[in-house]
Amino acid sequence: MSNTLKLHPAHTDLEAILVTETAIKRRIKRLGTQIAETYGDEEITVVSIINGAILFTADLLRFIPNPVRLDCIRISSYRNETKSIGKPQLLHSLTLDVTNRHVLLIDDILDTGKTLAMVTKTITKLKPASLKTCVLLDKKGRREVPFDAEFVGFQIPDKFVVGYGLDFAERYRNLPCIGVLKPELQNPPEWA
Repeated sequence: MSNTLKLHPAHTDLEAILVTETAIKRRIKRLGTQIAETYGDEEITVVSIINGAILFTADLLRFIPNPVRLDCIRISSYRNETKSIGKPQLLHSLTLDVTNRHVLLIDDILDTGKTLAMVTKTITKLKPASLKTCVLLDKKGRREVPFDAEFVGFQIPDKFVVGYGLDFAERYRNLPCIGVLKPELQNPPEWA
């Protein structure tokens, strides 16, 4: 058995690594502490926007000691493109009742703000006791609608990133880091 670390083959598709696996783990632990301090002993209804936020949500929940209820919502906003396709579409809504509950909405990335603005508007109509948002990445340079998350992992430049849940055409989600996809690979692929 070799002692050398074998990189995931998709690492070769990255132009640069923006956030390492170690930095992600460290920041998620701090976010969990921040969230726990914010909610005290209160139960939290966590709503994860999937598929993108699934890895982030799973890892983050391990650092939140509060009682947690988990639900997922599915939104389509990119398909096989590197830019948002316009208005996000709700593909699968909540199954839990969030009325009078403290809701923490989790997403992988806040860029244009359209997805989180739409989902928070939808959840607000359900009359939660409170609603806060947590994102792993914040790309302020792409904001089209005013929106700020209460909990942010990392601020990143306006680059197309993949890894740790973020994808291009449903690929690269399993990379342990977050990196910039090489420009020549940012075209809709034949295998999409």
